[in-house]
Amino acid sequence: MECTAKVFVKGDPEKLLECLAPEETSFDRSSFTVKKRGDGVEFDVTSKDAVALRATLNTISQLIIVFEGASRKKG
Repeated sequence: MECTAKVFVKGDPEKLLECLAPEETSFDRSSFTVKKRGDGVEFDVTSKDAVALRATLNTISQLIIVFEGASRKKG
């Protein structure tokens, strides 16, 4: 069963996209794209199954947590 999800993160889209640029976005059973949308970025996730979807969402969450931590230290 194919699964999809969209995640929107408000914040500085340019800095977030720059931070995410070197990251892997395609895996064996899932992939995601990131694009600027308004005052944030949108993650569009597609996976072959629910387990792969959960793993990819966890990866995205960790990337956002790291970005938040780095932003707090600078600001």
